[in-house]
Amino acid sequence: MKNKPLRSFKISQFINEEAYGGVLLIIATIAALIWANSSFYESYHHIWHELKVGFAWGDLNMIASLHHWINDGLMALFFFVIGLEIKREIMGGELSTLKKASMPIAAAIGGMLIPALFYVFVTLNYPDYLEGWGIPMATDIAFALGLLAMLGSRVPLNLKIFLTALAIADDLGAVMVIAVFYTESIDFSELLYAAFFLGVLIIANFAGVRKTAFYALVGFIGVWIAFIFSGVHATIAGVLIALTIPARTEIGENDYIAKLSSYLNKFKNEKPDQNSSLLTKNQVHLISEIEELNFKAHTPLQKLEHALHPVAAFFILPVFALSNAGVHIEGSIIEMLIHPISLGIIAGLVLGKFLGIAFFSHLVVRLKIAALPEGVTWKQIYGAAFLAGIGFTMSMFISDLAFKDEEFKQIAKVGIMAASLLSAIIGMIWLSTASKKQ
Repeated sequence: MKNKPLRSFKISQFINEEAYGGVLLIIATIAALIWANSSFYESYHHIWHELKVGFAWGDLNMIASLHHWINDGLMALFFFVIGLEIKREIMGGELSTLKKASMPIAAAIGGMLIPALFYVFVTLNYPDYLEGWGIPMATDIAFALGLLAMLGSRVPLNLKIFLTALAIADDLGAVMVIAVFYTESIDFSELLYAAFFLGVLIIANFAGVRKTAFYALVGFIGVWIAFIFSGVHATIAGVLIALTIPARTEIGENDYIAKLSSYLNKFKNEKPDQNSSLLTKNQVHLISEIEELNFKAHTPLQKLEHALHPVAAFFILPVFALSNAGVHIEGSIIEMLIHPISLGIIAGLVLGKFLGIAFFSHLVVRLKIAALPEGVTWKQIYGAAFLAGIGFTMSMFISDLAFKDEEFKQIAKVGIMAASLLSAIIGMIWLSTASKKQ
């Protein structure tokens, strides 16, 4: 029997995890800034940038700094989770039909193109700074949803779903930008190795292999390590591996219900010894059968997303913030804020995001390609557009890829934090006002 469309775990659970993860992100960011600008700055720099960890085996050298392992290792796992979310949304979520996907995808496209143009316009006379055009294109979903959660029931659930779908479409765009524009040199022989192992994973999917350990082993040894040495950023490997994870159940819904009912009836009819708290042998066997049945009724994709999403929200992103947000400020903070790189990022994230999302959303609704989400007003869409200007995690990640000069990276991070803070304040005030009027 044909399976029903793929469904994720509850959207409210997803949003809550992102919200709490956003709180941890804020704490980690503040801690990093205090640490990096205190008398303990040397220890901050030593732990994240000078301390080397890893292993070497023959010609294989996997020794690098903690900062490198976090940005190429942990963030690859984070992008793997993003890949799972993208596949789930495309197959059975808010991006599964043209009607559902049109508005968030259009908003995401506008929210990437216009900020990039704003950045280029500000830095046009400074060729050395133009590489940062991709920095203001990103949206940090954890921070944005964390702030939305603070408004509670005053903000409709459909607005949170819209912002989530927009951010996931935005993440897909960021992955493509990293793969195409922020890859300097490519070792095609390593990419061929990666393609071979990706092919193995795809064949295994079609052959019905459902053991997540198999995908993890082949994905890590074959795909991720090949990407490490290929020159293409390893986070792309995380997304590609995620897209090979099976998203079909082994048993149809009707068959599952019928078999489960049969097992439960058999379990109920078994009469254990009233003087004993132990189950009968048949009941123990039936419980094992039910567990096996439940395994067949799950999709590996949803099981992995359910297991890894809290790891990404509560561990990977806070650790990334702790190791990347520690900007050591030397000299005038004002000079860093009025630097063309910083101004370009602020203009892109604060104004570009808002204008891009608002204009493209209006465009698809006016053309009757999409409809405004039920219970959501245009003023609330505008507030969400400002919150989408919180680029933080993804923007910082792209800034490390865009610039080689450490000074440029530091200036960019100051601009990202200033723009994210400004977007958050404007977005929260706007949404608070819009919610009161509604």
